[in-house]
Amino acid sequence: MTLNQQSTIELSAATARLCFSARSDVGSVRKVNEDSILAQSPVFLVADGMGGHAQGDVASQTVLRVFDEHIARDLPSTPERILDAIHSSNDAVRDLSAADDFGTAVSGTTLAGIAFVDAGDDVGYHWMVFNVGDSRVYTWTDGVLTQLSVDHSAVQEMVDAGLISMEDAEKHPERNVITRAIGADEFVDADVWLLPAHNEQSFLMCSDGLTKELDDVAIARVLATDIRSEGDERSIADQLVDEAIEHGGRDNVSVIYVESAFG
Repeated sequence: MTLNQQSTIELSAATARLCFSARSDVGSVRKVNEDSILAQSPVFLVADGMGGHAQGDVASQTVLRVFDEHIARDLPSTPERILDAIHSSNDAVRDLSAADDFGTAVSGTTLAGIAFVDAGDDVGYHWMVFNVGDSRVYTWTDGVLTQLSVDHSAVQEMVDAGLISMEDAEKHPERNVITRAIGADEFVDADVWLLPAHNEQSFLMCSDGLTKELDDVAIARVLATDIRSEGDERSIADQLVDEAIEHGGRDNVSVIYVESAFG
């Protein structure tokens, strides 16, 4: 699945212009793509169905369906509506599992994304970043790639506790164990950030199929390279997915890249 689109959100005293590309690929090893992506203004998200679990692909697709039902297209949403969509997604994914299911029999998915929201008269327009699991949200500003989300994973907890280094985490046998997921518990605990919308901003969302193959330095190198000057018309999302597959593509790979101009 590949998308390359532009959209405009008309506001009372300003305009938000969005240019985005998105791609989800099964990769070189897996038989089923359990990733799903939603790239439809004002919401952009990646959901990675829990590998080895029942109906991982259905779980990630369920999140997309719930968000599409909850969020009006091409209009600013609100933080409350986004949170409601997250919690409703959790309920819907939990409904996929039987009451006596446990462990790998429980359907689940990660969720990472951004939404353009109106946070109220005194707060104004913001980008709302949200995350559950180990899919990621980055910003790309002045040539610097910054990870906004924090992985909900066993190895991240070890890194935070000073037990292992980031380098060790990339090779640790528990690197695929996540500690939070949509559908895993009755109540979902999502991390949320509000970033003021201003001037030009760029965001990258991806499943761990990208970050397993490319580290942040390699991702930044792709973002900084102007391939169009060489006649290559691939989008940012296509370039990153292609790079991940060339490096092995051991997992499903999903990428959304959003450039926004506000004013």
